[in-house]
Amino acid sequence: MAPGPRPVHVAPTVWQRSIIPLGDRALTIAVTGDGSVPTRTLVRCLTARVHADAPTGITAVVPAIESVTLHYDPRRVAFGALRDFLAEALDTLVISDAVTAEPVVIPVCYGGEYGPDLDDVAAAHLTSAEAIVAAHTAGLYTVAMIGFLPGFPYLDGLAPDLHTPRRATPRTAVPAGSVGIGGSSTGVYPYTSPGGWHIIGRTPRALFAPTRARPALLQAGDRVQFTAISPAALRAMLEQG
Repeated sequence: MAPGPRPVHVAPTVWQRSIIPLGDRALTIAVTGDGSVPTRTLVRCLTARVHADAPTGITAVVPAIESVTLHYDPRRVAFGALRDFLAEALDTLVISDAVTAEPVVIPVCYGGEYGPDLDDVAAAHLTSAEAIVAAHTAGLYTVAMIGFLPGFPYLDGLAPDLHTPRRATPRTAVPAGSVGIGGSSTGVYPYTSPGGWHIIGRTPRALFAPTRARPALLQAGDRVQFTAISPAALRAMLEQG
């Protein structure tokens, strides 16, 4: 039988917390651990606790890398009540293992017109484009947060050998579906937008579609794998929609 979750009382591990009002309809709670529990694990477990036990009146819960933002209706719940709930939640929070599901597979056509920075990234690491693609597709990534654009995933798990500073000059228009590397993260642009990450490929998968039951393909905590496809396969998938 597989082992169950391993709860750990977390109050001693949260050494810093701050609650920041965002107008009269939102607040952010930022947390920092003492190193025994990763801060992003604290965020995940706090988010789950909010979903399970928060008072009525919360309209949205937005986890980030080191914080959770709560949007709320002040006619239904007061700031003070949310502040007290969050303080109690952190003092009694338990850590449990993340639920592991099959990773979301994202096909990517690397290099060429779809990955104009692939060769530059390879040159920066004194290696070949093929080695960059092999390392990028070998990774198993976790969505740390969704931000910047609707559905844009910041992915943890990029191999240190692929860490690459952002472009010195951002582009004014990065095509939708572009897969990029920025610092220690990799991610996918859901819309055509300005951007400063190095673009190494493109996917035909829609990262965000307002008409879907769950508009964002990914959410915080999801796992992701990339797989390489040919330019012909990319074009065929785009034509199929």
